[in-house]
Amino acid sequence: MNTQVSAAAVPKFPAQPVSEYQARSVGGLPALGLGVVAAILGVVLLVLHGSGTRAIILSVVGVLLLIAAELCFHGLTPVQNGEARVIQLFGRYRGTIRTPGLQWVNPFTRRRRVSTRIRNLETSMVKVNDADGNPIEIAAVVVWLVEDTGKAIYAVDAFEKFVAIQAETAVRHIASSYAYEVGDGDRLSLRANADEITARLSAEIAARVVSAGVQIVESRLTRLSYAAEIAQAMLRRQAASAVVGARQVIVQGAVGMVKLALTQLEQEGVVELDEERKAAMVSNLLVVLCSEQATQQVVNTGSLYQ
Repeated sequence: MNTQVSAAAVPKFPAQPVSEYQARSVGGLPALGLGVVAAILGVVLLVLHGSGTRAIILSVVGVLLLIAAELCFHGLTPVQNGEARVIQLFGRYRGTIRTPGLQWVNPFTRRRRVSTRIRNLETSMVKVNDADGNPIEIAAVVVWLVEDTGKAIYAVDAFEKFVAIQAETAVRHIASSYAYEVGDGDRLSLRANADEITARLSAEIAARVVSAGVQIVESRLTRLSYAAEIAQAMLRRQAASAVVGARQVIVQGAVGMVKLALTQLEQEGVVELDEERKAAMVSNLLVVLCSEQATQQVVNTGSLYQ
């Protein structure tokens, strides 16, 4: 199966120097314990500082301990399963934390939460002309997840909206590149080749969102039909095609049965028919076998030629 996407179908996005890497962090429980101890000691020193020079020193130490406790608490970063924390220090990317649990990082950093869970995106139903110019209505569901948090945050603006727009663009392009249905088997069609079409749709969406660090798991068409203004005409055409196809099968079967009947009559010597009688028999049998209504039997009480 060819799932490659043409270069013209996907725009060339600029290369992004930011790529995800592991951020520096330590276990959060030791930092939490140190913060609690420092906070308690700081409060005790401020309350029981006494008087004089010693009191000033104890007050300064107590304030420093409270500041240290605040830094310990402020650096604590809880990370849940299925999410990551992007670390940013003074506007620069400093790595990503994916290890679940309580972590401690530089308290002066900004930590941005990014979900790494699998997500569903259902595109809105769009009306577009297929390769034959017929208006159709199409929609798809896309299963995706964030693979590179660095690119997701810094390569694009609002990566969730970016994925939604690129998915809808890919759906429109795929719908306009293939016909809804074709009469021969030489071309792919949206209706008859669903697996091939969805594979190419997934490949095109993946190529469009790779710069945002997004991985496409799967995509499927959820709505595919002719537009309302031509739906009735297309249904009549499909019904006519079905009738023609059924008639072809009936005629082929009837011809086979007539041929079998003539062959058996000749082989068993039941009756000898000249060419004119054979033609009449063939005509009568085809009328009986191909007629949509029940035929009326006629008993010939005369000779074979009357």
